[in-house]
Amino acid sequence: MPKKPAKAAQYAPIITHIFQKYWTNKLEEFEFHRDELVDSAKELGLDRPDNLGDLIYSFKFRRDLPDYIVNTAPKGKAWILEGAGRSLYRFRLVEIGGTSIQPRDDIAATKIPDSTPEIIEAYALGDEQALLAKVRYNRLIDIFLGLTTYSLQNHLRTQVKGMGQIEIDEIYVGLNRNGAQYVIPVQAKGGSDKLSPVQTAQDIACCQNKFPDLICRPVSAQFMKDNVIALFELTVESGRILIVEERHYRLVPGGEIDNETKRKYASRS
Repeated sequence: MPKKPAKAAQYAPIITHIFQKYWTNKLEEFEFHRDELVDSAKELGLDRPDNLGDLIYSFKFRRDLPDYIVNTAPKGKAWILEGAGRSLYRFRLVEIGGTSIQPRDDIAATKIPDSTPEIIEAYALGDEQALLAKVRYNRLIDIFLGLTTYSLQNHLRTQVKGMGQIEIDEIYVGLNRNGAQYVIPVQAKGGSDKLSPVQTAQDIACCQNKFPDLICRPVSAQFMKDNVIALFELTVESGRILIVEERHYRLVPGGEIDNETKRKYASRS
């Protein structure tokens, strides 16, 4: 008998099987139920995935969709996988410009004195937690957006109509010099996880529902090498998630920022 693939390796054939079940040439979106993941595994002769949520999360934020699915998209478009309600998910075609949020390699990193407490460095649980802590303790949201902000809540899990359950990594509220008030949902990714326009769209929808009187300015943060953090401000236009601004910050001991660097930064203001 052929050897069954490892549990995580089963994700691709299962999601491909569901896609093949619904997709036709002119179809641009369709929905399926969570239970269909189990049915597909059974029909393929595979073990039931231990964590159905991880299968979906994997293709939303961590892995590329299987080649079969990618290759069905017409020129200039790509498939995304998103929530569609309680236990419901949706494949949807979007323009390619709204499918990728990746740090550029041609942006200079601004040096910031690292204010992260050493005890946080020692005990942060995972890349995402470490990244959120570094962003918070170094006030990178304030520096990036030019606002005074305050962390309101970490890992907010809630229901959004038409999307089902979502989780926002961290929410800030803030204000500018004129008193205008803002809500800033932050998406943080480290390691092999990828920033996702799908999560940004969910964050925006949640903030519009729960904080309708605040101006929403979504931010995504990505760990890079050499202790550099990339920050993106994002917006939605015509259903596409677009980058408004991207900046990179390198956290260093204060003594590493010499007078020449300080003068250079002063000349930018």
